[in-house]
Amino acid sequence: MPLPRTRGTALRHRLAELRGPDVPAKALDARALAALAANPGCKRRAILDGAGVNKAALAGALGSPSAFGQSQFALTRGNAFEAKVKADGGAELLRLVREKLDRSAEPPAPARVPELTATGPEGRTARTALALREATEALGEWTLLDHPMLALDVAGSPAFLEPDAVVVHPDGSWTVVEIKSFPMLDGSADPAKVGAAARQAAVYVLALEELAARLEPAPRVRHRILLVCPKDFSNLPTASAVDVRKQRAVTARQLDRLTRIEDIADALPAGTCFSPELPAADLTAAVESVPATYAPECLSACELAFHCRARSLASGAVTSLGRSVRAELGGLTTVEDVLSASRGESGDPDDPAVAALRRAARLRAEALGDQVVAACR
Repeated sequence: MPLPRTRGTALRHRLAELRGPDVPAKALDARALAALAANPGCKRRAILDGAGVNKAALAGALGSPSAFGQSQFALTRGNAFEAKVKADGGAELLRLVREKLDRSAEPPAPARVPELTATGPEGRTARTALALREATEALGEWTLLDHPMLALDVAGSPAFLEPDAVVVHPDGSWTVVEIKSFPMLDGSADPAKVGAAARQAAVYVLALEELAARLEPAPRVRHRILLVCPKDFSNLPTASAVDVRKQRAVTARQLDRLTRIEDIADALPAGTCFSPELPAADLTAAVESVPATYAPECLSACELAFHCRARSLASGAVTSLGRSVRAELGGLTTVEDVLSASRGESGDPDDPAVAALRRAARLRAEALGDQVVAACR
Protein backbone atom coordinates (compact mmCIF):
# COMPACT_ATOMS: atom_id res chain seq x y z
CA MET A 1 0.00 0.00 0.00
CA PRO A 2 1.53 3.38 -0.97
CA LEU A 3 2.45 5.76 1.83
CA PRO A 4 0.33 8.87 2.42
CA ARG A 5 1.88 11.83 0.69
CA THR A 6 3.14 13.66 3.80
CA ARG A 7 4.46 10.46 5.35
CA GLY A 8 6.16 9.45 2.11
CA THR A 9 7.72 12.91 1.74
CA ALA A 10 9.10 12.75 5.29
CA LEU A 11 10.60 9.31 4.61
CA ARG A 12 12.25 10.48 1.38
CA HIS A 13 13.73 13.46 3.27
CA ARG A 14 15.02 11.14 6.00
CA LEU A 15 16.60 8.78 3.46
CA ALA A 16 18.27 11.73 1.74
CA GLU A 17 19.78 12.73 5.11
CA LEU A 18 21.14 9.21 5.53
CA ARG A 19 22.86 9.38 2.12
CA GLY A 20 24.50 12.68 2.97
CA PRO A 21 24.12 16.22 1.63
CA ASP A 22 24.12 16.45 -2.16
CA VAL A 23 24.82 12.72 -2.57
CA PRO A 24 22.68 11.36 -5.44
CA ALA A 25 20.66 8.22 -4.79
CA LYS A 26 21.85 4.98 -6.37
CA ALA A 27 18.97 3.20 -8.07
CA LEU A 28 17.93 -0.15 -6.63
CA ASP A 29 18.04 -2.48 -9.63
CA ALA A 30 16.56 -5.96 -9.96
CA ARG A 31 19.87 -7.70 -9.32
CA ALA A 32 20.31 -5.88 -6.01
CA LEU A 33 16.66 -6.46 -5.14
CA ALA A 34 17.00 -10.21 -5.76
CA ALA A 35 20.06 -10.27 -3.49
CA LEU A 36 18.18 -8.27 -0.84
CA ALA A 37 15.30 -10.73 -0.97
CA ALA A 38 17.74 -13.60 -0.49
CA ASN A 39 18.75 -12.13 2.89
CA PRO A 40 15.62 -10.38 4.23
CA GLY A 41 16.87 -10.36 7.83
CA CYS A 42 19.74 -7.96 7.05
CA LYS A 43 18.54 -4.53 8.20
CA ARG A 44 21.85 -2.98 7.17
CA ARG A 45 21.42 -3.85 3.51
CA ALA A 46 17.72 -2.94 3.61
CA ILE A 47 18.32 0.61 4.86
CA LEU A 48 21.38 1.23 2.65
CA ASP A 49 19.58 0.03 -0.48
CA GLY A 50 16.38 1.83 0.48
CA ALA A 51 18.29 5.09 1.00
CA GLY A 52 20.09 4.69 -2.32
CA VAL A 53 23.55 4.54 -0.73
CA ASN A 54 26.37 3.54 -3.07
CA LYS A 55 27.60 0.49 -1.15
CA ALA A 56 30.71 0.09 -3.33
CA ALA A 57 31.87 3.62 -2.44
CA LEU A 58 30.91 3.00 1.18
CA ALA A 59 32.94 -0.23 1.31
CA GLY A 60 35.96 1.57 -0.12
CA ALA A 61 35.69 4.34 2.48
CA LEU A 62 35.50 1.70 5.23
CA GLY A 63 38.73 0.11 3.98
CA SER A 64 37.07 -3.07 2.70
CA PRO A 65 36.64 -2.46 -1.05
CA SER A 66 34.49 -4.91 -2.97
CA ALA A 67 35.45 -6.76 -6.14
CA PHE A 68 32.10 -6.18 -7.82
CA GLY A 69 31.46 -4.97 -11.34
CA GLN A 70 32.01 -6.03 -14.91
CA SER A 71 35.03 -5.15 -16.99
CA GLN A 72 34.65 -2.47 -19.63
CA PHE A 73 35.16 -5.16 -22.27
CA ALA A 74 32.30 -7.26 -20.88
CA LEU A 75 30.00 -4.22 -20.75
CA THR A 76 30.83 -3.25 -24.34
CA ARG A 77 30.29 -6.82 -25.54
CA GLY A 78 26.98 -7.07 -23.71
CA ASN A 79 25.72 -3.76 -25.09
CA ALA A 80 26.71 -4.72 -28.63
CA PHE A 81 24.91 -8.07 -28.34
CA GLU A 82 21.74 -6.45 -26.98
CA ALA A 83 21.75 -3.93 -29.83
CA LYS A 84 22.05 -6.80 -32.32
CA VAL A 85 19.12 -8.65 -30.74
CA LYS A 86 16.89 -5.56 -30.86
CA ALA A 87 17.90 -4.41 -34.36
CA ASP A 88 15.27 -3.83 -37.07
CA GLY A 89 12.53 -3.02 -34.60
CA GLY A 90 13.20 -6.18 -32.58
CA ALA A 91 12.34 -8.51 -35.49
CA GLU A 92 14.73 -11.27 -34.36
CA LEU A 93 13.74 -10.88 -30.72
CA LEU A 94 10.03 -11.21 -31.52
CA ARG A 95 10.75 -14.23 -33.72
CA LEU A 96 12.43 -15.91 -30.75
CA VAL A 97 9.52 -14.98 -28.45
CA ARG A 98 7.01 -16.58 -30.82
CA GLU A 99 9.19 -19.65 -31.42
CA LYS A 100 9.82 -20.38 -27.74
CA LEU A 101 6.65 -19.08 -26.04
CA ASP A 102 3.73 -18.48 -28.42
CA ARG A 103 3.76 -20.67 -31.55
CA SER A 104 -0.02 -20.36 -31.94
CA ALA A 105 0.21 -16.60 -32.49
CA GLU A 106 0.52 -14.98 -35.89
CA PRO A 107 4.12 -14.41 -37.05
CA PRO A 108 5.29 -10.96 -35.97
CA ALA A 109 4.88 -8.28 -38.61
CA PRO A 110 6.64 -4.97 -37.96
CA ALA A 111 5.87 -4.57 -34.28
CA ARG A 112 4.79 -1.49 -32.38
CA VAL A 113 7.76 -0.02 -30.48
CA PRO A 114 6.36 2.84 -28.39
CA GLU A 115 8.49 5.75 -27.27
CA LEU A 116 9.12 5.53 -23.52
CA THR A 117 11.14 8.69 -22.96
CA ALA A 118 10.05 10.83 -20.02
CA THR A 119 11.53 12.98 -17.25
CA GLY A 120 12.77 11.09 -14.20
CA PRO A 121 11.96 7.54 -13.07
CA GLU A 122 8.43 8.48 -12.02
CA GLY A 123 7.73 9.93 -15.45
CA ARG A 124 9.19 6.92 -17.23
CA THR A 125 7.15 4.58 -15.01
CA ALA A 126 3.94 6.42 -15.89
CA ARG A 127 4.84 6.41 -19.59
CA THR A 128 5.53 2.66 -19.45
CA ALA A 129 2.20 2.00 -17.75
CA LEU A 130 0.39 3.96 -20.45
CA ALA A 131 2.24 2.11 -23.23
CA LEU A 132 1.43 -1.27 -21.69
CA ARG A 133 -2.24 -0.34 -21.35
CA GLU A 134 -2.44 0.78 -24.98
CA ALA A 135 -0.60 -2.31 -26.23
CA THR A 136 -2.87 -4.63 -24.23
CA GLU A 137 -5.95 -3.03 -25.76
CA ALA A 138 -4.52 -3.36 -29.29
CA LEU A 139 -5.33 -7.08 -29.58
CA GLY A 140 -3.83 -8.93 -32.53
CA GLU A 141 -0.60 -6.93 -32.58
CA TRP A 142 2.88 -7.52 -31.20
CA THR A 143 4.43 -4.73 -29.11
CA LEU A 144 8.02 -4.43 -27.94
CA LEU A 145 8.84 -2.17 -25.00
CA ASP A 146 12.58 -1.44 -25.06
CA HIS A 147 13.94 -0.78 -21.56
CA PRO A 148 10.64 0.10 -19.88
CA MET A 149 10.61 1.46 -16.33
CA LEU A 150 8.68 -0.44 -13.67
CA ALA A 151 8.04 0.33 -9.99
CA LEU A 152 7.88 -2.16 -7.12
CA ASP A 153 7.10 -1.34 -3.50
CA VAL A 154 9.91 -2.64 -1.28
CA ALA A 155 9.43 -2.33 2.47
CA GLY A 156 7.43 0.86 2.03
CA SER A 157 9.78 2.51 -0.45
CA PRO A 158 9.45 2.41 -4.27
CA ALA A 159 12.18 0.69 -6.29
CA PHE A 160 12.44 1.57 -9.98
CA LEU A 161 13.40 -1.33 -12.24
CA GLU A 162 14.46 -1.46 -15.88
CA PRO A 163 14.18 -4.82 -17.65
CA ASP A 164 15.89 -5.32 -20.99
CA ALA A 165 12.51 -5.64 -22.70
CA VAL A 166 8.86 -6.51 -22.19
CA VAL A 167 6.84 -8.02 -25.05
CA VAL A 168 3.06 -7.73 -25.30
CA HIS A 169 1.63 -10.71 -27.21
CA PRO A 170 -1.30 -10.48 -29.66
CA ASP A 171 -3.57 -11.93 -26.94
CA GLY A 172 -2.61 -9.08 -24.56
CA SER A 173 -0.36 -11.12 -22.24
CA TRP A 174 3.04 -9.78 -21.10
CA THR A 175 6.47 -11.48 -21.20
CA VAL A 176 9.74 -10.38 -19.61
CA VAL A 177 12.85 -10.69 -21.80
CA GLU A 178 16.32 -11.00 -20.30
CA ILE A 179 19.31 -10.52 -22.65
CA LYS A 180 22.63 -11.85 -21.35
CA SER A 181 26.07 -12.05 -22.94
CA PHE A 182 27.07 -15.45 -21.51
CA PRO A 183 26.92 -18.21 -24.15
CA MET A 184 24.33 -20.92 -24.60
CA LEU A 185 26.27 -24.03 -25.68
CA ASP A 186 24.31 -26.79 -27.41
CA GLY A 187 21.07 -25.28 -26.14
CA SER A 188 22.07 -24.92 -22.47
CA ALA A 189 23.95 -22.35 -20.41
CA ASP A 190 25.76 -22.23 -17.07
CA PRO A 191 23.10 -23.23 -14.49
CA ALA A 192 24.38 -20.71 -11.93
CA LYS A 193 24.12 -17.85 -14.42
CA VAL A 194 20.70 -18.99 -15.61
CA GLY A 195 19.54 -19.15 -11.98
CA ALA A 196 20.75 -15.61 -11.34
CA ALA A 197 18.96 -14.39 -14.48
CA ALA A 198 15.77 -16.18 -13.38
CA ARG A 199 15.86 -14.52 -9.94
CA GLN A 200 16.37 -11.14 -11.57
CA ALA A 201 13.52 -11.73 -14.04
CA ALA A 202 11.24 -12.82 -11.18
CA VAL A 203 11.57 -9.33 -9.70
CA TYR A 204 10.39 -7.84 -13.01
CA VAL A 205 7.47 -10.28 -13.09
CA LEU A 206 6.39 -9.13 -9.62
CA ALA A 207 6.56 -5.49 -10.71
CA LEU A 208 4.50 -6.23 -13.83
CA GLU A 209 1.92 -8.07 -11.71
CA GLU A 210 1.54 -5.01 -9.46
CA LEU A 211 0.91 -2.90 -12.56
CA ALA A 212 -1.43 -5.44 -14.17
CA ALA A 213 -3.56 -5.58 -11.01
CA ARG A 214 -4.44 -1.90 -11.51
CA LEU A 215 -5.85 -2.51 -15.01
CA GLU A 216 -9.37 -3.70 -15.83
CA PRO A 217 -9.45 -6.41 -16.97
CA ALA A 218 -6.06 -7.41 -15.60
CA PRO A 219 -3.77 -8.76 -18.34
CA ARG A 220 -1.90 -12.03 -17.81
CA VAL A 221 1.76 -11.76 -16.84
CA ARG A 222 3.49 -14.89 -18.13
CA HIS A 223 5.68 -16.78 -15.67
CA ARG A 224 7.87 -18.19 -18.43
CA ILE A 225 10.39 -15.55 -19.41
CA LEU A 226 12.63 -15.51 -22.48
CA LEU A 227 16.37 -15.72 -21.85
CA VAL A 228 18.37 -14.60 -24.91
CA CYS A 229 22.08 -15.44 -25.16
CA PRO A 230 24.77 -15.80 -27.84
CA LYS A 231 24.66 -19.17 -29.60
CA ASP A 232 27.72 -21.34 -28.92
CA PHE A 233 30.82 -19.20 -29.60
CA SER A 234 29.18 -16.85 -32.10
CA ASN A 235 27.42 -13.52 -31.71
CA LEU A 236 24.16 -14.93 -33.10
CA PRO A 237 21.22 -14.83 -30.67
CA THR A 238 19.46 -17.92 -29.44
CA ALA A 239 16.91 -18.23 -26.65
CA SER A 240 15.35 -20.48 -24.05
CA ALA A 241 12.09 -20.24 -22.12
CA VAL A 242 12.71 -20.22 -18.36
CA ASP A 243 9.95 -20.90 -15.84
CA VAL A 244 10.39 -18.44 -12.94
CA ARG A 245 7.37 -19.45 -10.83
CA LYS A 246 9.56 -20.81 -8.04
CA GLN A 247 11.86 -17.77 -8.02
CA ARG A 248 8.84 -15.45 -8.11
CA ALA A 249 7.21 -17.15 -5.12
CA VAL A 250 10.42 -17.14 -3.08
CA THR A 251 11.18 -13.49 -3.89
CA ALA A 252 7.63 -12.38 -3.08
CA ARG A 253 7.73 -14.20 0.26
CA GLN A 254 11.11 -12.77 1.20
CA LEU A 255 10.18 -9.22 0.24
CA ASP A 256 7.08 -9.50 2.41
CA ARG A 257 9.36 -10.39 5.34
CA LEU A 258 11.50 -7.27 4.98
CA THR A 259 11.21 -4.85 7.87
CA ARG A 260 9.76 -1.57 6.68
CA ILE A 261 12.55 0.86 5.86
CA GLU A 262 10.90 3.66 7.83
CA ASP A 263 10.97 1.47 10.97
CA ILE A 264 14.72 0.88 10.57
CA ALA A 265 15.34 4.58 9.91
CA ASP A 266 13.35 5.62 12.99
CA ALA A 267 15.50 3.34 15.19
CA LEU A 268 18.80 4.93 14.09
CA PRO A 269 20.58 7.50 16.28
CA ALA A 270 19.95 11.12 15.37
CA GLY A 271 22.43 12.46 12.82
CA THR A 272 23.31 9.06 11.36
CA CYS A 273 24.82 9.49 7.89
CA PHE A 274 26.44 7.06 5.46
CA SER A 275 28.24 9.57 3.25
CA PRO A 276 31.63 8.20 2.08
CA GLU A 277 33.05 11.69 2.69
CA LEU A 278 32.80 11.26 6.47
CA PRO A 279 35.87 10.34 8.57
CA ALA A 280 36.40 6.58 8.71
CA ALA A 281 35.64 6.37 12.45
CA ASP A 282 32.32 8.21 12.11
CA LEU A 283 31.37 6.18 9.05
CA THR A 284 32.18 2.90 10.81
CA ALA A 285 30.05 3.92 13.79
CA ALA A 286 27.14 4.79 11.49
CA VAL A 287 27.33 1.45 9.67
CA GLU A 288 27.66 -0.52 12.89
CA SER A 289 24.55 1.19 14.30
CA VAL A 290 22.47 -0.93 11.91
CA PRO A 291 22.35 -4.69 12.63
CA ALA A 292 23.65 -6.93 9.85
CA THR A 293 22.96 -10.60 9.14
CA TYR A 294 26.15 -11.83 7.51
CA ALA A 295 26.49 -15.18 5.80
CA PRO A 296 29.16 -16.48 3.38
CA GLU A 297 26.61 -16.19 0.56
CA CYS A 298 26.86 -12.41 0.94
CA LEU A 299 30.32 -12.49 -0.66
CA SER A 300 28.74 -13.01 -4.08
CA ALA A 301 25.84 -10.61 -3.59
CA CYS A 302 26.77 -7.56 -1.48
CA GLU A 303 29.48 -4.92 -1.77
CA LEU A 304 29.77 -4.65 2.02
CA ALA A 305 30.37 -8.38 2.48
CA PHE A 306 34.11 -8.08 3.26
CA HIS A 307 33.47 -5.49 5.95
CA CYS A 308 30.67 -7.52 7.51
CA ARG A 309 32.72 -10.72 7.33
CA ALA A 310 35.61 -9.10 9.19
CA ARG A 311 33.25 -7.90 11.92
CA SER A 312 31.55 -11.29 12.11
CA LEU A 313 34.87 -13.14 12.45
CA ALA A 314 36.13 -10.66 15.03
CA SER A 315 33.05 -11.21 17.18
CA GLY A 316 33.16 -14.99 16.72
CA ALA A 317 29.61 -15.08 15.35
CA VAL A 318 28.50 -18.48 14.05
CA THR A 319 26.79 -16.80 11.08
CA SER A 320 30.24 -16.66 9.46
CA LEU A 321 30.03 -20.47 9.17
CA GLY A 322 26.91 -20.34 6.99
CA ARG A 323 23.14 -20.19 7.40
CA SER A 324 22.71 -23.97 7.56
CA VAL A 325 25.20 -24.25 10.45
CA ARG A 326 23.61 -21.31 12.23
CA ALA A 327 20.19 -22.92 11.98
CA GLU A 328 21.47 -26.14 13.54
CA LEU A 329 22.99 -24.39 16.56
CA GLY A 330 19.81 -22.92 18.02
CA GLY A 331 20.56 -20.40 20.76
CA LEU A 332 24.35 -20.74 20.48
CA THR A 333 25.37 -17.57 18.68
CA THR A 334 29.17 -17.49 19.02
CA VAL A 335 31.94 -19.97 18.24
CA GLU A 336 33.09 -19.74 21.87
CA ASP A 337 29.57 -20.73 23.05
CA VAL A 338 29.66 -23.72 20.70
CA LEU A 339 33.10 -24.91 21.89
CA SER A 340 32.15 -24.41 25.53
CA ALA A 341 28.94 -26.42 25.08
CA SER A 342 30.80 -29.21 23.28
CA ARG A 343 33.27 -29.49 26.18
CA GLY A 344 30.42 -29.72 28.69
CA GLU A 345 31.33 -26.40 30.31
CA SER A 346 28.03 -24.69 29.53
CA GLY A 347 24.67 -25.27 27.89
CA ASP A 348 21.56 -27.25 28.74
CA PRO A 349 22.17 -31.01 28.26
CA ASP A 350 18.53 -31.38 27.16
CA ASP A 351 19.05 -28.88 24.33
CA PRO A 352 19.25 -30.95 21.09
CA ALA A 353 22.01 -28.72 19.72
CA VAL A 354 24.09 -29.05 22.89
CA ALA A 355 23.55 -32.83 23.01
CA ALA A 356 24.59 -33.17 19.36
CA LEU A 357 27.73 -31.09 19.94
CA ARG A 358 28.80 -33.18 22.94
CA ARG A 359 28.23 -36.40 21.03
CA ALA A 360 30.26 -35.05 18.11
CA ALA A 361 33.04 -34.04 20.51
CA ARG A 362 33.14 -37.58 21.99
CA LEU A 363 33.26 -39.17 18.55
CA ARG A 364 36.05 -36.83 17.49
CA ALA A 365 38.05 -37.60 20.64
CA GLU A 366 37.63 -41.33 20.06
CA ALA A 367 38.67 -41.01 16.41
CA LEU A 368 41.73 -38.93 17.25
CA GLY A 369 42.61 -41.33 20.08
CA ASP A 370 42.58 -44.27 17.64
CA GLN A 371 44.84 -42.32 15.28
CA VAL A 372 47.31 -41.56 18.05
CA VAL A 373 47.42 -45.24 19.05
CA ALA A 374 47.93 -46.33 15.43
CA ALA A 375 50.73 -43.76 14.99
CA CYS A 376 52.56 -45.09 18.04
CA ARG A 377 52.59 -48.71 16.82
